[in-house]
Parts: sequence; C-alpha cells; structure tokens
Amino acid sequence: MAAHENRDRGTMTLMSLALSTLLFEWRRYMAAVMALALSGLLVLAMTGVFIGIGKSFTAQIERSGADIFIMQPGAKSLMGGPSGVPRRFIPLAYNHPEVVEVQPLDGAGGTFQNIKNVDPTASQADRAKQGAPRQKFVQTSIIDTRPGSVTIPTDYSQDLVDALRQPYTVAVDETALRTLGVKLGDKALYNGQTVTVVGVTRGYPNMMQPGIVMSRDTLRMVGQADTGPRVGPLMIKLRDPSTADVVAAELNATGAGQWKAWTRQQLADANQGAMFEEGILMIIIGGCVVLGVIIGVAITWQTLRGAIMANIKEFASLRALGVGMGSLRRIVVELSFWVGVVGVIAAVGLTWLLALAARAGAVIIALPVTLLIVVGIGLILIAVGSGLLSLGILKKSQPADLLR
Repeated sequence: MAAHENRDRGTMTLMSLALSTLLFEWRRYMAAVMALALSGLLVLAMTGVFIGIGKSFTAQIERSGADIFIMQPGAKSLMGGPSGVPRRFIPLAYNHPEVVEVQPLDGAGGTFQNIKNVDPTASQADRAKQGAPRQKFVQTSIIDTRPGSVTIPTDYSQDLVDALRQPYTVAVDETALRTLGVKLGDKALYNGQTVTVVGVTRGYPNMMQPGIVMSRDTLRMVGQADTGPRVGPLMIKLRDPSTADVVAAELNATGAGQWKAWTRQQLADANQGAMFEEGILMIIIGGCVVLGVIIGVAITWQTLRGAIMANIKEFASLRALGVGMGSLRRIVVELSFWVGVVGVIAAVGLTWLLALAARAGAVIIALPVTLLIVVGIGLILIAVGSGLLSLGILKKSQPADLLR
C-alpha cells in the first residue's frame, strides 16, 4: 500500500514538473507559443471575417422583434437567392391565433451625398466645386415607427424611433459617418431628394457598402417602397415568443408548401451556414488551415526539440534517479499540452484585439464559441503532436553523460 502511494506521489510530482518547467523557462518555449498563437490568429481571423460579413448583412434581421420569418419554400437563407413572397400571404399568416403582427421586410439602395453648406439645386459638377463630398452608394433598411413594431431592432432607442418618424429623415451607423462625410444633423441628398441625418446607430457596420435606415413612410416618399404583388420576407411577431418552434411548424403545415416558416434562430444559423457553401470561401479557409497547421507544427516541433535538448542533462539526472523513459515521455507530452493551452489563450487574445481594431474600420470579426472550441482543440493537438515528434531526443539523456 505504501509503495502504491509513493508511486502515485512520484507520478504527480513528475506531471507537475512539466508545468513548472514552462513557467520558469518560458523564454525557451515562447517561439512555440507564438507559432501556435499566430496559427490560431490566421484561422480565427479569416473565418471570423467571413462570418462577420454575413452578420453585417443580417444584423437588423437578427436583432429585430420578429419571432418567425416566412420566405419562399426554396429559399435556404436570406443570402441564398430570392426569398420574397406574394403579398396575399400577409392575411393568411394572421389566421394563426398566436400571430399579433406581420410586416414585410423592405429595403432599397441609392446614392447618398452630403450637401451641408451646398446648394442642393446645383448640378453635380457645381456641388463638387462647392466642396460637396462625392456620391456614395448606400444600402437602405427600413423600420415601421409604430411603437413596438416587429421591424424595429431591439437595441434601437425610443428617441431614435421617434426621430425617424419624421418625414425625410435617416439614421447612419457610426462606422459609415466618415465614409459618407456626414454627422448628426447634416442634410444630404438621397437619390436626389433632401434628407436629414437624425440618428446614429451602433453595431451595424457593413464593410461592403455604407448602410442607412429610414422609416417605411420615408421610403415611400422617396419612391422606393415595394407596392407590387410581391413583398420581401414576412416578419412575424408572436403573442408568446417561447412558442416560436411550434408556431413555425404549424404555419408550415398550414402553408402546404407555399412558403417556409423559420424561427429567428433557424434563420440566423442558415445565414451563417450559407457563407460556407461558397466554394471559393472554403478554398480560402482551407488554405489558411493548412498553412496554419504547417507553421504551427514546424515551429512548435523545432522549438520543443531545442528546449528538450537544452535540458537534456536534467532529463539525464532524472533517469539517474530511477525515473523511467515512460515517465520522461509523459513529462514532454504534458509540457507540449501546456504550451498548446498557452498558445490557445494567446491566439484568442490576439484575435480579440484584432477584432476591436477591425470594428473601428467597419469590419466585423465574429468569434462564435464553436469556432473558438474547434480552433482551440486543433492548436492543442498540434502542440501535443509536435511533442510526440520530439520524443526521440530523449534517447540522448544518458546518465553516463553526467560523468563527462
């Protein structure tokens, strides 16, 4: 019994030796940590950017008060082809007793130009001479300004909604202010008609093109409202949001194949998945993963090999004290594991800092938990694999070398 306890205590000591070695001789392992961190940064940043691009397009949808969306039966996501439906579906959706509001998603696009201190009736050439910024093409989103409307994002303040209720008013995301050359209170031309910037939104960056928000009434006033027989996807608000899954299934049964009802989470997941169905996107991400693995394995392997070689006399001393090769191998593998853990922490930290800097330039780097877990496990496997490749150097830890 005593021998068994001593053996367990010895194993715990040996296992803790790996972490102690990393803590006290961290400089020797810094290259391996940074290699893993940069490999993780490469994969996280590239994948996060593409996920972020999708989220920038659908932020106003995912943050809306809608519990269910109705689209064409063949639509796979908001970015997967036409998703509009016939206008006659609106009253049909109201037939469900849980539905309290149905509104079509509408939007448009047009030219935008700041005209502060510039004659709006002047020609484009004359406005340029007067110092007006160049025209920019913007993507236009709409809200209905009735209190509690399903189209109002949940993070919009009541003051912003009240401001957009006024005719010919728009809101601009804070990341687009410099691009459009405007600030709060400025006048601008939208498709040749004068509008006023009455609000600034936060958290809706778009790296593809600037976005503005206006009311559905203002969109109608500028002649861009969709008044035809087909409308955009239907946004549905329920009496009890917790019944969204059940109601979506019932609406699908009622529609008999005429439409497809999605819960907000289902649509968000579909939008994210649609980003990875593009062949060129998968090639880019796959290339980054392969490059990251090559960099991580090569540098981590050589760094661990060099560090073990530098400590070869210490390993020889342990062998002279009766520590077997199996225990020494466990030390190296555990040391590799801890190098991987530190590399994961560094990778996440660097990516987070990069995401903060990118957000200032209207670029979203999305870091979903699933992505962090997958990349983290991958980095640890790279570190442990590199440690296994370095085990051969332990054969040089001969106790007899201590007598030389």
